[in-house]
Amino acid sequence: MERIRGFSSLFLRLGLGLSFLSAVADRFGLWGAFGQPSVGWGNFARFVAYTGKLNWFLPEALIPALAITATCAEALLGLCLVIGWRTRSAALMSGILLILFGVTMTVALGVKEPLSYSVFSAAGGAFLLTTCTEFPFGMDWLRRRVEM
Repeated sequence: MERIRGFSSLFLRLGLGLSFLSAVADRFGLWGAFGQPSVGWGNFARFVAYTGKLNWFLPEALIPALAITATCAEALLGLCLVIGWRTRSAALMSGILLILFGVTMTVALGVKEPLSYSVFSAAGGAFLLTTCTEFPFGMDWLRRRVEM
């Protein structure tokens, strides 16, 4: 059971981290141009417009800064999760970020959107990851092995 627990935390850590990094890559056109299969944004301008749609209640002047902040947060959290550095903190902040995203999606677009994109499931996974005791094959794991 302990081995399964370790592998499930690794799978969850990589799944969340790579999902964040994939979304960031899409914003910069790394998955292709808008209109191609599986491309959500294709460029940063489209992501800024989407950020404005979800955060309609904020002043328009704040939207570009919010888009940049969200992108930086997702890139940093994604990287931390993938390499397994400060995993609990990264998972907690990821869960909070995903809940905020899910709530703004729900308010702006309705509940179907965040459910269809599994935003709340990902948030639940992030919060579950904070309860794990082992994070194999990551920087936290290596640090613990060196300290022993």
